[in-house]
Amino acid sequence: MNFKFKAGSKSTNPNPSPNPNNEGGKRQSIDLGNGSDLIYIPRFLAFEESWKWFDYLNKEIPWTRPTIRVFGRSCVQPRDTCYVASVGLPELSYSGYQPHAYTWDDYPPLKDILDAVHKALPGSSFNSLLLNRYKGGNDYVGWHSDDEKLYGSTPEIASISFGCEREFFLKKKPSKVSQDSRSNGEPVNKRAKKSSSVDHHSFTLKHGSMLVMRGYTQRDWVHSVPKRAKADATRINLTFRHVI
Repeated sequence: MNFKFKAGSKSTNPNPSPNPNNEGGKRQSIDLGNGSDLIYIPRFLAFEESWKWFDYLNKEIPWTRPTIRVFGRSCVQPRDTCYVASVGLPELSYSGYQPHAYTWDDYPPLKDILDAVHKALPGSSFNSLLLNRYKGGNDYVGWHSDDEKLYGSTPEIASISFGCEREFFLKKKPSKVSQDSRSNGEPVNKRAKKSSSVDHHSFTLKHGSMLVMRGYTQRDWVHSVPKRAKADATRINLTFRHVI
């Protein structure tokens, strides 16, 4: 299947919906402090082209919904998944589950997205891709960080979204310093108000957008895509990583 791939193009939708946040298609950089930062590009891919990608991914990718172990109990993962990686990399394993690793040659169109991501992020060298499909508002991913050793100490993770818009939350991990500050006599509600804006971030991940987490984000922060009753359509998410 051949795509005339255009990254960073303006929407081809003749009647684009108004953007109340005035995000447009511009790249946004967010400094999280202490060597952690984010990049968010609301329109990384052209609107109509993104729907072609959605249809391809939804129909052609061999999705599976595995059984995983969480807090010592077995449960069905609340989203579909698939894993693609370069040949010869260490095997991926999480929550007691080891996915089969397909190669880029199994699904050649994915190379086009990989090339576009590399072009948008000079110096990046992604060699693996974890795909997730959220089939409705009850599908989600809980609070976690992608801090597995096979990604190194400062992993760069590029996440591209297709389909239904979903909220993405990011919050800072508690540190010994912040815990010790509880004894400084400052009222709890005052401390909470002071830290809430810097310790929590949220994004509405748009169709065709890309969010990049860099530096020490996985060491110092956790993120999630929570359940949402009104999210009644499918979202597909591609997360590119570099396995060392």
